[in-house]
Amino acid sequence: MEGEERVRTAFERNAQALRLRSSLGRGTAVTRVRLREGLTCEIEEGRWKFVADMGPKSGGSDEGPNPGVLARAALGSCLAMGYMMWATRLGIPLSSLEVEVHADYDSRGYHGVNDVKPGYSQIRYVVSIESDATEERIMNLLDEADAHSDFLNVFAEAQDVRREVRIAVPGS
Repeated sequence: MEGEERVRTAFERNAQALRLRSSLGRGTAVTRVRLREGLTCEIEEGRWKFVADMGPKSGGSDEGPNPGVLARAALGSCLAMGYMMWATRLGIPLSSLEVEVHADYDSRGYHGVNDVKPGYSQIRYVVSIESDATEERIMNLLDEADAHSDFLNVFAEAQDVRREVRIAVPGS
């Protein structure tokens, strides 16, 4: 397929460029989030602009997906794209691919109730693949892709997160 060849070519070209010059792979991504009104946030990075919000039961206007939806979407789409890239690299044909992300939560933590830790208690993902390849090849593909998945690592491992605060006086 034309799309698979484009993916394979780009993946191989990028991998070769990074082998030759590792500095090409390092950078800083900056996403700006502005609180608009209530809980509605405008999100912008490069040419991409979108909105996040909370639902009415949380005090929002429901103008966009909430941060949990965006986080689960980031994980699921990163996994799906990674599986496709590695499938093309390894020459494994995929007829269909779907990733479902399940996240268990307890909202008491977010609301400061009963000393419950905020966040997810467990995240699971279900990969559904249709392919003529053997189960062994598919499992090797999944293992290889998971080992190199950015967002799987972000969710699975502690990250170095730092806060910087800039305070301005209104009208200055």
